[in-house]
Amino acid sequence: MKNNTLILGILAAAAALLAGGCSRGSNPAAGGAPPVLVATAFITNLPVQIDPPPVGHVTAYSTVTIHSQIQGMISQIHFQEGQAVKTGDPLFTIDPRPSQAALDQARANLERDSGQLEYQMANYSRDQKLITAKIISQDQLDTDKANLDAATGTVAADRAAITNALLNLGFCNINAPVDGVTSGLESYVGNVVKAPDDTLLTINQIHPIYVVFAVPEQYLPKIRGEMKQRRLKVQATFENMNAAPPAGELTFINNSVDETTGTILLKATFPNEDGALWPGQYVNVELTLSELTNAVVVPSQAVQTGQNGQYVYVVKSDQTVDERPVTVGITYQDETVVEKGLAAGETVVTDGQLRLAPGVKVSVKSE
Repeated sequence: MKNNTLILGILAAAAALLAGGCSRGSNPAAGGAPPVLVATAFITNLPVQIDPPPVGHVTAYSTVTIHSQIQGMISQIHFQEGQAVKTGDPLFTIDPRPSQAALDQARANLERDSGQLEYQMANYSRDQKLITAKIISQDQLDTDKANLDAATGTVAADRAAITNALLNLGFCNINAPVDGVTSGLESYVGNVVKAPDDTLLTINQIHPIYVVFAVPEQYLPKIRGEMKQRRLKVQATFENMNAAPPAGELTFINNSVDETTGTILLKATFPNEDGALWPGQYVNVELTLSELTNAVVVPSQAVQTGQNGQYVYVVKSDQTVDERPVTVGITYQDETVVEKGLAAGETVVTDGQLRLAPGVKVSVKSE
């Protein structure tokens, strides 16, 4: 009898332990409330943008290839490779001595031929008096008139040669035609360059600068409509960006849709005063089409997707949760617009949804 009583006691203790273990299981209704992170739905204005953001590439506002307009030897280079230059800054000097010699020769020819012109003018003037007195023949007068015309043409040609020689002398100094950044040198001091075959360098104008990108053609009507009403803002972001995103505006829509890709090419202009954008660089483009006002917004991680669509867990005043179907709109910077199903000021669960079910009581934890 004593042994039976002992066995019954051991079994009773084991049953109590087993019951205690079950009561401390993962069932939220029987144990502690599951911890969750929450956020409050709020009202704000959000930009309506193309999602996902298209990838664009940066191109120079203008690219100028520098050639010499005369043939000659490079005698001086006035800049460093990769240097920023302003319009009118000296770049190269072509040996001016041949051009100066040509100018001196043209001036000497003018001096000589001007004297011949004066003689022919005086001769023709005299012949006009002599023809009246019938001292010379008409043939002689005509010959002297032809000589005068030839001398006049020769002087005109000499003056044109001087103008050309002055131009060539000016072409010996090659200056920057635009503001921009120089490329690497392609010709050096001592090289004889041929005009216009030889390239000396290239200048890229980067203030302002373009970002070229393409968007699906379905956005074209919206973009064109918005551009008629206002300027469309564009931002560019890229890796390792350590300042505010460069801001610009949409300035160009291509005149046709690419039949192969079904996209339309766009171009945005950026002031690029700080030089953050560089030709050839790839960037993510944020094109703002319009602004959504007074929208109810929650963190994107609050929105869950189930068999019946999207929903959020709403924390009620008694700390229990309700599964609320919602209709969502656009997403911007990890915030999602809730078009239907939620009001501003309601509290939603943003983390810990896996352990929840309608009616479960939760404990709100700090991050």
